[in-house]
Amino acid sequence: MGQATTTPFGGWSHGGHGLEQPLSNDCSISISIEDYTSEIPDDCLALIFQFLSTGDCNNCSLVCLRWRSVEGQRRRRLALHSSTNITPFLPAIFTRFVSVTKLALRCDRRSISIDDDGLNFISQRCPNLTSLKIRGCHEITDQGMLYLAQNCKLLLKFACGSCNFGAKGINALLNNCSSLEYLYIKRLRGINDGSKAELVVPGKAASSLTSITLRELYNGQFFAPLLIESKNLRTMKILKCSGDWDGLLQEITRRKPCLTEIHLEKLQVSDSGLIAISKCTYLDTFYLVKSPDCSNEGISAIAENCKLLRKLHLDGWRTNRIGDEGLIAIANNSVNLAELVLVGVNPSYIGMMEISSKCQKLERLALCGSETIGDKEISCIAEKCIALKKLCIKCCRVTNSGMEAFAYGCPNLMNIKFKKCRGVSSEISVWLKAKRASLAVNSDSDEAESEAMKVRNTSNAVEIGEASLAVNLELPQLLL
Repeated sequence: MGQATTTPFGGWSHGGHGLEQPLSNDCSISISIEDYTSEIPDDCLALIFQFLSTGDCNNCSLVCLRWRSVEGQRRRRLALHSSTNITPFLPAIFTRFVSVTKLALRCDRRSISIDDDGLNFISQRCPNLTSLKIRGCHEITDQGMLYLAQNCKLLLKFACGSCNFGAKGINALLNNCSSLEYLYIKRLRGINDGSKAELVVPGKAASSLTSITLRELYNGQFFAPLLIESKNLRTMKILKCSGDWDGLLQEITRRKPCLTEIHLEKLQVSDSGLIAISKCTYLDTFYLVKSPDCSNEGISAIAENCKLLRKLHLDGWRTNRIGDEGLIAIANNSVNLAELVLVGVNPSYIGMMEISSKCQKLERLALCGSETIGDKEISCIAEKCIALKKLCIKCCRVTNSGMEAFAYGCPNLMNIKFKKCRGVSSEISVWLKAKRASLAVNSDSDEAESEAMKVRNTSNAVEIGEASLAVNLELPQLLL
């Protein structure tokens, strides 16, 4: 790595296969240290860098020019704060990073983002891009998306949030990127309401798209052709999008009975929509969050027809429309259920007993915000759920008596967490750990103690810093 003489300022000198450092500025004796990295080929060095975090890679690039060159030429992932201030530096950035395949462009609300020309330049310099995330880039229009689509036809994943381009930009992407598999769209403001609004269609990506997520879209219904005509769609997530979705879900599931994962959150959907979803006989994962028009009827239909269901998340929003009837249907039909999350659902002892007794493969269970789950229900879980490995209890009417059942029940239990349960004290956490050494117990008291420890460490650091400052201030006087 080049030979250099020792500087009078005590700096490092290096060359060939060794490094030299003087003992002091006034001493001519130096220590020779072997630089073993000079023997490592560039490809091996790049492979080592791949196992490091982004921060560590950044630090490695500051060691020497060779490391900087190797790290830059082999880096695959890059995240940029894409305000307009970065535009003059784009040529230098993408001259150094020539192998980027995964790129994230983020801009905060108070800054002006890069425009179409900036995105065009980036897409030209990254023709092998396979993953792109854009967030808060308000200056990018449909034309910029067209540039991107024409230059980066190998894209597999695309995600955007809080952007101002519209349906034309999304369609340009779908018409050019025939290998696109994953599409995530959040708060897209460029889709206008009205009779002349353009619908989003899958285009050339109709056969490749497997996952579509629509989040917080005022005009989410304009994506109906995309959802209906994507031939191999497996995962569909529709979150906080306006409009009535019952009819659209019926049309989607009529053409897509092979869907395996569906997420619905805060949607205008009723039991009719859930009955339509029940036609997806290969359904593996289903999330229903805060949809107050859904009841036991729709949940029962999904349980009776989707026999392969393994993950089920239900947030009843405390409407009491989902209860024992739905849980009993799940218990009777979902024999493969491995994960169950109940939020704002108020089942009785009968419902929880059915789940505990018949779902023998249940490994993960979360019970949150229930007014009816108490010690009796918890004891039933401890006795019946033999396969259970992880349990979370939050805001339930549980006491220490109920928690004591886990000292002997659930033989495979590895982790238990209880939060905001007024009847559960910190002593039960210590007691459970003493009874079952292999059991990880997390409680409010543990978190409070951790926060207190952080505060103490911060205070100690401040005191040490002040002490060091005081010593440094006294040193000139001592030297005098």
